[in-house]
Amino acid sequence: MDLFHQHRLEVTETEAPLAARMRPRTLDEFVGQDAIVGPGRLLRRAIQADQLSSLIFYGPPGTGKTTLARIIANTTQAHFIAINAVLSGVKEIRDAIATAQEKRGMYGQRTILFVDEVHRFNKAQQDALLPWVENGTVILIGATTENPYFEVNKALVSRSRLFQLKPLDETDLRQVIQQALQDGDRGYGKLDVHIDEAAIDHLVNVANGDARALLNALELAVETTRPDPTGRRHITLAVAEESIQRRAVLYDKEGDAHFDTISAFIKSVRGSDPDAALYWLARMVYAGEDPRFIFRRLLILAGEDVGMADPNAIAVVNACAEAFDRVGLPEGRYPLAHATLYLATAPKSNSVMGFFDALAAVEQEREGDVPNPLKDANRDKKGFGHGAGYLYPHAYRDHWVAQQYLPASLQGQMFYQPSDQGFEAAIQTQVARRREAQLAALVEGTGGALPDALTFGPVDSVQERWLQRTLGQAGDRLAATRDRLFALANLQRHHVVLDLNAGSGLLTWEALRQVPEGSVVACVYGKTDADALWQQASPLPELARPRIVETALSALSTALSAQTADWRFDRIIGRNALLREVDKQAIGRSLLDWLHPTGTITLAESMPRRAQRLYKLLDPSWLSSRLYQKLVESEEAIYDQSTDPMVNWDEHDLQQVFTAAGMTVDIQLEPMSADLLMTAAVIDRWFATTPDRPTYVTHLAQQLSKPEIAKVHAAFSRLINQTVVWNSVIAFVQAHR
Repeated sequence: MDLFHQHRLEVTETEAPLAARMRPRTLDEFVGQDAIVGPGRLLRRAIQADQLSSLIFYGPPGTGKTTLARIIANTTQAHFIAINAVLSGVKEIRDAIATAQEKRGMYGQRTILFVDEVHRFNKAQQDALLPWVENGTVILIGATTENPYFEVNKALVSRSRLFQLKPLDETDLRQVIQQALQDGDRGYGKLDVHIDEAAIDHLVNVANGDARALLNALELAVETTRPDPTGRRHITLAVAEESIQRRAVLYDKEGDAHFDTISAFIKSVRGSDPDAALYWLARMVYAGEDPRFIFRRLLILAGEDVGMADPNAIAVVNACAEAFDRVGLPEGRYPLAHATLYLATAPKSNSVMGFFDALAAVEQEREGDVPNPLKDANRDKKGFGHGAGYLYPHAYRDHWVAQQYLPASLQGQMFYQPSDQGFEAAIQTQVARRREAQLAALVEGTGGALPDALTFGPVDSVQERWLQRTLGQAGDRLAATRDRLFALANLQRHHVVLDLNAGSGLLTWEALRQVPEGSVVACVYGKTDADALWQQASPLPELARPRIVETALSALSTALSAQTADWRFDRIIGRNALLREVDKQAIGRSLLDWLHPTGTITLAESMPRRAQRLYKLLDPSWLSSRLYQKLVESEEAIYDQSTDPMVNWDEHDLQQVFTAAGMTVDIQLEPMSADLLMTAAVIDRWFATTPDRPTYVTHLAQQLSKPEIAKVHAAFSRLINQTVVWNSVIAFVQAHR
């Protein structure tokens, strides 16, 4: 690089537009996209650890795709090469590969190849990249505004992790403005610029989530505003309106925006929402969509979704289309809106879909011969009797007669199902009555025979018991609990998740599967559980492993502060996480500190006070009435002990845990029943004593004598090798700020 080239670079950087000068250089400067680069997210951790794999950034303009690539270039130890697909071809790709091979062979250095507007590469150019991405010669980072599943080579997509960037929200855009006004080196921090709040509102609103458009407008406003005698540049609403007058609408006639918007329009019309239909219509017209394309879709909808509920719909839409061709734009927007409103407010019926049922019958059924009465009588009536027996409808009252028109193999088949909407409601009864008459004629023998009824058999009781027992095993109950909990948690791929009781790994591994672009922190109570989780996680890549925190929930904040101080969790999950905690309300308050402002806590907690009572498994006649009553009282007393947190609470106490912390909570109780095979080992465990915590027999001993306990033990032993129904109640908790 010579001095003249260096000088040109410095001049170019100084004279670059504000949007280019203010491009963030580090993750801390980056604004927005918290879902993919916020604290704890996979991409942020990969950038910080310099452990990137091939990536494709997909999103609308001005959302930070190229900026993220530049941040990676500033932080990685790998050699970074950037090319633009608009200006580059196979030659530039080959040059980049040659450089990557040299860096890898001579210095052992990886190469990151950033391809901006990667969708602009044709198939041959993308194919030229594939083998080098596949063998690891280069790590590809692509940026595209088009859906990569349609515009990028499928082989490249399958070897890359896709990140979708969303338009920036209002808070993000306001932060962008503040950065530009405060930065003295790259922005306007050295100028005295005052911008009215109304002007900021206008710039943010019209920028429509595009940071580049926002900064371009701000630059125009500042540069074209003369300072007053004190040196202040005052940006008013009028200046802001002149700087950015028209909202930039993302709409590519061959891309996702085109198809997504027409889809929203058609679904709104189908859903009979005239307001939404007019909004999506306006979006398309504003963006320059061809009205003839819209009319074509409306004509299809008139047949598919309105159909016989309003047979005039097609005629009205067709007339509006012809009116548009005659008057053109801009007045043609009146018939376009007319057709939209007519269909949006029309009764709906998709009964014409019966045609496709008939088409399926033609494709799948053996071809049926045309019934003889329906055949052409002009040619073969004398020789073969074609047309004989045909009943001429106009010769009968109401111009209709009950006769069969379907092939014999399809007698009784119904393809058309009239709805009860609009005009079709008036003919629904008529069609049904005529079918009934045709069926009566068929039964009487004039058109064939009814098909045989389907057979049925008795339930296999042995098989049924086996199925019930199998479904009642612990593994299936745990799986059902897990699936229900995750359905309530509704994890997104980028979420950061905290598992409060990860000892078994039941929730941890499922969470890892559901948040591949996020993170999972697994909280365990002891070293044994931590070691077990670590052994299971060790085969995974480092970035894909859960972070394991060994701590009791009472010390959770201290443990998390040591490892993930800046993380906040989108979802906090757990199964029986609160069971052993004495001060459950303190736990609720500490969880709130680690919850993301929009996050939720989802727990599955067994309700001790609603647990299965063992005495209910016995036949009362097996004990004297006095002893059975003492057994009942002794067992019920277990659940009233204030000193044992594992048994002395229910859903009301659980509700108080979260309401006391200022959260909104919803609790759903789920009764669960399962068949349990009673074994000698199970019963012996109930009647054994342990030093760790009280057992069943320990509690009984407070009210029953040893001889009485022996009799109770003998009664329970009568259940050995019997299957009993075991009832429990699980509380599914959802809490949020």
